[in-house]
Amino acid sequence: MRISNIFAGSRPVVSFEVFPPKPESPVETIYTALGKLRDLNPAFISVTYGAGGSTTERSIGIVEKVKREYGVETMAHLTCVGATPESIESTLDKLEELGVENILALRGDPPAGSETFTPVPGGFAFARDLIGHIKRRNRFGIAAAAYPEGHLECRNVDQDIEYLKLKADAGVDLLITQLFFDNGLFYAFLEKARRKGINCPVSTGIMPVLNAGQIKRLTALCGASIPTKLTGLMEKYGGNPADMEKAGIEYACQQIYDLVRNKVDGIHICTMNKAEQTKEIMANLQGVL
Repeated sequence: MRISNIFAGSRPVVSFEVFPPKPESPVETIYTALGKLRDLNPAFISVTYGAGGSTTERSIGIVEKVKREYGVETMAHLTCVGATPESIESTLDKLEELGVENILALRGDPPAGSETFTPVPGGFAFARDLIGHIKRRNRFGIAAAAYPEGHLECRNVDQDIEYLKLKADAGVDLLITQLFFDNGLFYAFLEKARRKGINCPVSTGIMPVLNAGQIKRLTALCGASIPTKLTGLMEKYGGNPADMEKAGIEYACQQIYDLVRNKVDGIHICTMNKAEQTKEIMANLQGVL
């Protein structure tokens, strides 16, 4: 099913993100989690891949299994990192052969050891170029990333929304935001985006804070801010993993409840492959989602 059809129904659309195990780990380690996540009835599951495309084949294999064996709609991630138009075409051929209909098109982060992104010779420099390339096939629903606080390389939100409009106009059916922890920042971003004429659905990327150290590393990499309330929780419970997890789940539930109350289009939970914790969030929000 195409993304546009999923979002044409009732909202909010609830979806999950998972990632492939590292190359040195058995791929089977993810399937127990996927079985439990499937039982939570997400509208779709998106599957990332590692930096520089290091787990591309694993990612495609997981996408296929989720689609064919688990019966859940899937979204494959696709980036410009290390990719030529020819390699992109090969990947698109494979996804089309597998019946995958949805792609999250991203520029991608610079490879490890590089501070700036440089496309390979003949490759795509921007996500909008990749989006336009995929769109020409007319075979896929296309999602793109949005940054409520601005991209790490463009902290001016107004300027970043200008770039976002270029992506939307290139053929995007859905925007999925980077993780954020302050709903007020998202609402301000969304108002500006709508005023700019970006009218496609916007799903909110939510990552439960289950590990204080991990979140600090992630926010440093992506530029998402940590509000005072959450900082206080991390300082109070960061040394106690069980308490931090409980507080993080509660914070995520409060954040999602407020988003749903404000009639967002979608909730995209970055599960980090943590099925039990995701199950707890969904149970806490029964009757809301």
